[in-house]
Amino acid sequence: MTTYRDAGVDLEKADRFVEYVKRRVGEVQGPEVITPFGGFAAGYLLDLKKYKSPVLVSTTDGVGTKLKIAQAMDKHDTVGIDLVAMNVNDLLTTWADPLFFLDYIATGKLELRVLEQIIDGIVEGCKRAGCYLVGGETAEMPGFYAPGEYDLAGFCVGAVDRDELITGKEIAEGDLLVGLPSSGIHSNGFSLVRKIVEDRGYRYDQFVEELGGVLGEVLLTPTRIYAEEVKRLKEAGLKPKGIAHVTGGGIPGNLVRILPEGLTAIVEKEKLPKLGIFEWIRREGRVPEEEMFKTFNMGVGMIFVFDPQTAQRVLGLLDGARIIGRIEKGPKEVRIV
Repeated sequence: MTTYRDAGVDLEKADRFVEYVKRRVGEVQGPEVITPFGGFAAGYLLDLKKYKSPVLVSTTDGVGTKLKIAQAMDKHDTVGIDLVAMNVNDLLTTWADPLFFLDYIATGKLELRVLEQIIDGIVEGCKRAGCYLVGGETAEMPGFYAPGEYDLAGFCVGAVDRDELITGKEIAEGDLLVGLPSSGIHSNGFSLVRKIVEDRGYRYDQFVEELGGVLGEVLLTPTRIYAEEVKRLKEAGLKPKGIAHVTGGGIPGNLVRILPEGLTAIVEKEKLPKLGIFEWIRREGRVPEEEMFKTFNMGVGMIFVFDPQTAQRVLGLLDGARIIGRIEKGPKEVRIV
């Protein structure tokens, strides 16, 4: 007699994991979630009194090969935060309120200790983002992934009034770029980082004095979630004309996405925060400066575009905020000077 477990799928272990998730989900749910956890779909009751003409906004993203470092370090409690951050930060660029989040975890074999750490991170990320975890999917696929490997994907839905939706179309000549510091590499550029670590003979469990910590732990610093900063801007009535989440493609590849035709964004590199991890990467990998800016956030995780007067008020409101550049007439592009 052949069973599903003989084929590598352990339904009993999957059930135990679902029970763990149920216990944690209670920390990031509220009365707006009107369906019980574990059903076929999740129902969220949108408060229509809060929005005159509500627009639902959705995002999906993953963590990329940063997961390889988590797996090498056997440390899985931060990548769940990354997963929420990559989705929520994208959502925030539209001025939407994050409402709820779903996750997808795929692996060759269920390891409860690992999965529980991942969920712990997702729950922590949802707390930081101010959104609910309403469901997810865990796929055990024998033979599809190497032992110890897994992949993550996330999905977030938010809402914003149609009249409040930010697209960047109001950006104008003379506006200023206000940057918020990143916590580190965030979740992009890790294929290059891993190659440098391998080529230079470093170990992830190695203490690197220049970085002030164990290499793998420094690299696994979770992506900063900017929900609290956006909330403070809303409470103060300070709405930006455009918001860019600095992910793959760096500052040039993401800031250009919100620029109207006929405008150039000038970013002054001397005004960017100086994070040691980027200097270490540049030196150890002998990475050209242009490549660094095309690959990494270079110390800025989110960029707001404000008129000059409002920009000054923002500097006094948000910790670490700084003016990093300006908008000029010219071709639709980003220049690093």
